[in-house]
Amino acid sequence: MSKKDLIDAVAKECEITKDKATAALETVLAHIKAAMKNGEEVRIPDFGTFKVTKRKAREGRNPATGATIKIPASKVPKFTPSKGLKELVN
Repeated sequence: MSKKDLIDAVAKECEITKDKATAALETVLAHIKAAMKNGEEVRIPDFGTFKVTKRKAREGRNPATGATIKIPASKVPKFTPSKGLKELVN
């Protein structure tokens, strides 16, 4: 399902215009992104949790040359599905 498909489904299900559905979806995504940028978790019951995890600095290898390189520490967005969502898809 693409973003467009999701907007169409929300507009149809809620009986609103596609413009309003687009605005609603964009607003939800913007708030999730802003919360994660601030290091906060976003928990959606029966769906899952969006959070930011820290990845330590480590050494890696350049596959072309085999040379060792340093990979700096970074923050990575992560989604953990809820128990209910896991059960739904299995």
